[in-house]
Amino acid sequence: MSALKLATYEERYVSRLSKRTAAAQPSFIPKLVCKPSRGQDTLKVGIFAGLHGDEQAGIDAAYELLRWAWNDPEELQDYELHLYPICNPSGHRLQTRHSWRDLDLNREFWSGSQEPEVVYLESELRREKYDAIIALHTDDEQDGLYGFVSGTILSEEVLQPALQAASKILPLNNHHLIDGFLAKSGIIKEGYQGVLSAPPEQRPKAMEIVFETPGHAPLEKQVAATVIAVKTILAEYRLLHAYAPNL
Repeated sequence: MSALKLATYEERYVSRLSKRTAAAQPSFIPKLVCKPSRGQDTLKVGIFAGLHGDEQAGIDAAYELLRWAWNDPEELQDYELHLYPICNPSGHRLQTRHSWRDLDLNREFWSGSQEPEVVYLESELRREKYDAIIALHTDDEQDGLYGFVSGTILSEEVLQPALQAASKILPLNNHHLIDGFLAKSGIIKEGYQGVLSAPPEQRPKAMEIVFETPGHAPLEKQVAATVIAVKTILAEYRLLHAYAPNL
């Protein structure tokens, strides 16, 4: 079904029901896998978007990355991409940050949460054991690009050039304090509890990056900046991984 037909269908469906009732209907989290054109040892990367239902830029960027990987699989080289473009389906239907149960799903991970979206995503994270995890988000309160890093020590070295590449489209957030965290050149080394991440017991640790776009910027620029950032992350991670595996 085309995106236009799907959007039309959802609009008609929601118009017949209250938004809250519509959001509570059974739903699923799509997972799309893109493998390199030639069989070889791969680096497995999970890309997660739409964990906050009203953050459209990451969702659109995930689908752009899908089209890129599908049309040019040779550019993946040794990457196997697992894309989860809509991690909060009910919030996406409601166009709200939270799920239909009014929970911020990105504060529920690895705390024993029984929210079905979190249970499913945690099972995926445990089963797949991603080498790298990239979460795509939008911040309506900030005026520039920034990101969080954790996991391996490679994360900061990979995010820095990605932010620089994306800053050709949208400005970099150079504030010393972002979201209440100390930041340097748009990079934050701390973070919130309960965010989507690799299982605490996973070894070796995954490289983990959260990429944030400024929500007040034009959507098309947010999408373009996100796509360029992710492609740069992949290129830089491949390079550094060759020199420092499993750090």
